[in-house]
Amino acid sequence: MASAWWPCLILALLSGLAASGFPRSPFLLLGKRSLPEGVANGVEVYSTKINSKVTSRFAHNVVTTRAVNRADTAKEVSFDVELPKTAFITNFTLTIDGVTYPGNVKEKEVAKKQYEKAVSQGKTAGLVKASGRKLEKFTVSVNVAAGSKVTFELTYEELLKRHKGKYEMYLKVQPKQLIKHFEIDVDIFEPQGISMLDAEASFITNDLLGSALTKSFSGKKGHVSFKPSLDQQRSCPTCTDSLLNGDFTITYDVNRESPGNVQIVNGYFVHFFAPQGLPVVPKNVAFVIDISGSMAGRKLEQTKEALLRILDDMKEEDYLNFILFSGDVSTWKEHLVQATPENLQEARTFVKSMEDKGMTNINDGLLRGISMLNKAREEHRVPERSTSIVIMLTDGDANVGESRPEKIQENVRNAIGGKFPLYNLGFGNNLNYNFLENMALENHGFARRIYEDSDADLQLQGFYEEVANPLLTGVEMEYPENAILGLTQNTYQHFYDGSEIVVAGRLVGEDVNSFKADVKGHGAANDLTFTEEVDMKEMEKALQERDYIFGNYIERLWAYLTIEQLLEKRKNAHGEEKENLTAQALDLSLKYHFVTPLTSMVVTKPEDNEDERAIADKPGEDAEATPVSPAMSYLTSYQPPQNPYYYVDGDPHFIIQVPEKDDALCFNINEAPGTVLRLIQDPVTGLTVNGQIVGDKRSSPDSKTRKTYFGKLGIANAQMDFQVEVTTEKITLWNRAVPSTFSWLDTVTVTQDGLSMMINRKKNMVVSFGDGVTFVVVLHQVWKKHPVHRDFLGFYVVDSHRMSAQTHGLLGQFFQPFDFKVSDIRPGSDPTKPDATLVVKNHQLTVTRGSQKDYRKDASIGTKVVCWFVHNNGEGLIDGVHTDYIVPNLF
Repeated sequence: MASAWWPCLILALLSGLAASGFPRSPFLLLGKRSLPEGVANGVEVYSTKINSKVTSRFAHNVVTTRAVNRADTAKEVSFDVELPKTAFITNFTLTIDGVTYPGNVKEKEVAKKQYEKAVSQGKTAGLVKASGRKLEKFTVSVNVAAGSKVTFELTYEELLKRHKGKYEMYLKVQPKQLIKHFEIDVDIFEPQGISMLDAEASFITNDLLGSALTKSFSGKKGHVSFKPSLDQQRSCPTCTDSLLNGDFTITYDVNRESPGNVQIVNGYFVHFFAPQGLPVVPKNVAFVIDISGSMAGRKLEQTKEALLRILDDMKEEDYLNFILFSGDVSTWKEHLVQATPENLQEARTFVKSMEDKGMTNINDGLLRGISMLNKAREEHRVPERSTSIVIMLTDGDANVGESRPEKIQENVRNAIGGKFPLYNLGFGNNLNYNFLENMALENHGFARRIYEDSDADLQLQGFYEEVANPLLTGVEMEYPENAILGLTQNTYQHFYDGSEIVVAGRLVGEDVNSFKADVKGHGAANDLTFTEEVDMKEMEKALQERDYIFGNYIERLWAYLTIEQLLEKRKNAHGEEKENLTAQALDLSLKYHFVTPLTSMVVTKPEDNEDERAIADKPGEDAEATPVSPAMSYLTSYQPPQNPYYYVDGDPHFIIQVPEKDDALCFNINEAPGTVLRLIQDPVTGLTVNGQIVGDKRSSPDSKTRKTYFGKLGIANAQMDFQVEVTTEKITLWNRAVPSTFSWLDTVTVTQDGLSMMINRKKNMVVSFGDGVTFVVVLHQVWKKHPVHRDFLGFYVVDSHRMSAQTHGLLGQFFQPFDFKVSDIRPGSDPTKPDATLVVKNHQLTVTRGSQKDYRKDASIGTKVVCWFVHNNGEGLIDGVHTDYIVPNLF
């Protein structure tokens, strides 16, 4: 998965003296008390605004700065912005005295001569350079005549990555001087609804922040505004320098009632996928650690501290080993061992004893770790439903053994064989980061640079936390065949808790009425299929809410993702394949006006009556900085078989269809809310089904009694160590005591040996135990604010022929054939409902003709079922009395 950097922005405004020869140092030029407030060396930066519009994680950011030259001579004004490395600049304009000089995105080769000309004349071209851990610096400067005004406007876009359960916009603000109008304004629109939104600043006290900062969210919209007055910007009450120097952070997340969300706008779609409530898949981790001489001292100590913290986070279901490489390779254990408390304590002792020595044999270290994971799987030393990961940390280049980067890549690729990911951590700058990144990418992982700093151990631990909790493996996103073009990456080896998978594409036809997406993956206990269905008419209605959001955001999001992924593939491509990937990425970069490693932005500036062109380039990370999922069954909708069936629904009405008679019997059970009734118990197959009664909120005006229903069901199979609890809000499945939680907003299929469970969004749930036992749970939803009624469940047995003759319960006792006879049909107290005499189980009963509803096909309307109603809680029809079926709890 892609690394999770967050949107960051540092704004630095410099004003300098063009002709005096003074250096353009912000510290030299600012803070002179003799100058008017807010003016430095004759140039007043009177307005800076950062405006961000975030729609469905896609951020469109505009940084605008306005300045005026109040001096008597021309001055040079510089505009510096630091933006995220993952962002693409899309536009830059320079406006002087009302005349706008736009930026144009061109192929690098086309801009090359203009760039060389600017440099040969000794002029500063507008460049983007790497700056620090997450940022790139955009710089441009221009001479401004006396009395003239200048406006700089930079636009950049990026997709916010979900990281540890939230999206984060990190704005580092450094204006260096007081600014009359300073504002950060962020609008967020998330169709799923915003669940949390926060903002804070490290450089200002909470008291001052409170009056300068406003933040709010409601439903799908969120807003953050930071607008400090001149007095709030001062570093002290009488100072003329600014305290705006630090981090301004916005964090938010969205509602996740459903594991996925599909949005379609103007022929493009995006699918966000981040399920919750799933158990963590156990992991097998090979830590491949560089202990060569260059790791001596602080780097090795920080590595040890990080590994000790990581050991504290290991779960007992996990397996691990340490492979240390220098000139040779050594291991902690001969094979992977379980993360038991005893083994972890021994591992801590081993980590503390690690010492640096010798050269750097990356090839043999990696191959030993990969071999260990492969053997653990082949020899069944690790759980079948576990996943393997290689984490390699090095601070230098290979210099012993196989040291050719391309050969090491080939060896590693062949050894892993696509079975699990490789994550490479590069410690410091004295290494070939491109090699580490390319090797990780072609093995379904990613690389991360660990910066040599006091927090290096926290950087290492932070990386591990991203991959510590895999919830799914072998994730496949499937879409309608022949209906999608330009699909972005749609298979992932892992989905990690707190992250998000994003897939986008183009729709082939304009006349699509509905859209379905399936996501398949292997969980800790089951194979899962999640389904999202989109009604295009409902989607069109939702679009009307987006009054302040740019309309083509999904198309631009698709282009952004596609370019990003083409550039990643290009890193490991050769020959014709690389040419094709380059051409595709270049075409999209030019079409959508993105500054990428293949393009440059050419800015034409007025300079002494002749054109000067500034070139904005995008650097790479090394630029100098001053298993295939098996086929799974999927049911689009449940079609009831034409077999005898038994069900309970409504108040609660029990219906027993007797196929030999082509008729049905029915009865009610009247018990207090909270009572649990045994519906099915089969001692041979181990299956039990119990239901808990809930009542209306109060009695209805036309009835003195309060109606009751089933509000909770418990289905268990003791032989399979399987339980599922179904409520009107959620479905919780326990498989060998491992819980997985689903919402009624999901459409998901869970399969394992002898079991299939399918949830159809807001409709029903189908549970099958092999061929011969199938139950359907129907969800009945009412208006949430209904004064009387509440949501309830119906339970249907549509196939029971594999259940034993010993099956019992209010429904189960009728699974075996039984006989009854109806005679003496006569008028009843209600002329529309005749009475009759029923002989059943050696009892003679008076019954009444009535009807109930079968809601299997349609939970709102239902199908009429005619039956003979047995009074008094089914007395005479059921074995014993109804209170015999009361049990203490669902399981």
